Amino acid sequence: MPADSPRQGPGALVAVAGPPLPTAASLALASAQDVFRLRRGAQRAAAALGLEQQDQVRLATALSELGRDRLGRGPGTVSFRSESGEQPTLVVTLEWDRGQPTPEVLELVSRIVAIEHTSDGARGRVSIRQPLPANGLMADDMDDRLVRCLVQPDATTEADFLRAQTRDLVATLEETRAQREDLRRLNRELEETNQGVLALYSELAKELETTNIGVLALHSELDEKSRQIREASEAKTRFWTNISHELRAPINSVVALARLLLDAGSEPVSAEQRQQIKLIEASGQTVLSLVSDLLDVVKAESGLLDVERGPVDLRLLVTQLSATFEGTYGGKGVCLVTPDLRDLPTVITDEKLLTHVLRNLMSNACKFTDEGEVRLDVAVTEDGPSPSLHVTITDTGVGIPAAEIGRVFEEFYQVRGPHQSGHAGTGLGLPYARTLTELLGGTIKLTSTPGVGTRVEVLLPVHGQGDHGDETGGGTQ
Repeated sequence: MPADSPRQGPGALVAVAGPPLPTAASLALASAQDVFRLRRGAQRAAAALGLEQQDQVRLATALSELGRDRLGRGPGTVSFRSESGEQPTLVVTLEWDRGQPTPEVLELVSRIVAIEHTSDGARGRVSIRQPLPANGLMADDMDDRLVRCLVQPDATTEADFLRAQTRDLVATLEETRAQREDLRRLNRELEETNQGVLALYSELAKELETTNIGVLALHSELDEKSRQIREASEAKTRFWTNISHELRAPINSVVALARLLLDAGSEPVSAEQRQQIKLIEASGQTVLSLVSDLLDVVKAESGLLDVERGPVDLRLLVTQLSATFEGTYGGKGVCLVTPDLRDLPTVITDEKLLTHVLRNLMSNACKFTDEGEVRLDVAVTEDGPSPSLHVTITDTGVGIPAAEIGRVFEEFYQVRGPHQSGHAGTGLGLPYARTLTELLGGTIKLTSTPGVGTRVEVLLPVHGQGDHGDETGGGTQ
């Protein structure tokens, strides 16, 4: 069926030509009085269904213009119906049998309402779909309201018609003026709000500037403190390095001279003199050990100790440690227990640093254990993404009070108590062991119970492991 292109306002639907639609009420258009009745009835119907004043006037004006255009082109019929649902809608349809509306009227009407225009030769139809506010009414209820509004009698004189149009125009103008006043009021409020926002922004900007100045001053102070700390650390490093080097030479001389006096080729000395010379040698060795430990700690803290990883045969390392401590503390009656050498692989780590860690921890354990045992357990675990070396040293010594455990890793700190008698030390063993462990990327954990013993666990990352080699040897006790 040929059809004119639909003339659509905002939100118009595409028109489909077809038979007459069902209606709730209809009006004939044959005279000016019919057009007036159509205008007034449409306006009352729109008001009854909840449309605002401006929408009422738009709908009434559109129908009035379409009706007046019909007067010169043949009669027509206007029908009203409603559609309920999620979006209630009022549908007004104008139908005729001959003559089409003028393009100017269609253009004017399409600017104020959404229309659908279809035609078939001389016959045609214009539909207006006006969305309604959600009113909770069913279609039957809305149709009843339409019928009551459209059947009401109206004055039909031309003067009444013009007066009605004038009233509608005045009402629209008043509403437009009220909206303009509301818009002006809103603009004033917006301007005041903007002024408040600008004032707040200005205040915040000043506070931010003040804060930034304070932050800059704090950063400057922190930089100065950092510089002072760095200089103090460098000065401490230089001091310990220099004093260690300065002390090492005379102490070595003292130890060497004591050994020379005790040598079999030297002149004989009395038993008392021999004992005194041995005390001199032992004291020199203690000071020399302290100096060496101090130098190593300083190197570790200042980053001068380089980690040189390579293959480490744990069997050989455990054998050397066992021989060293058996010879030093074997006469105390303390049993030294080491792991089965057949279970120990070759791992990749720094052998020198690992040896220092274990030697310091073993020395502490043996020094403060007078009876019972000192146990060394070594295992390589595969729990994480890479292998880890797990070393545990357990003793049955005097133990450490709970209040002191947090301080045993402080440099030069020694737990006070009767057990210190006869156990000379520097207080650097545990701090040094922890520093080297962290340098190797590991952790160290200490737990202890007074009178029961101490347990130290070292966990180190190792980069792979080699073959066991010849499976010889076993645990030593």
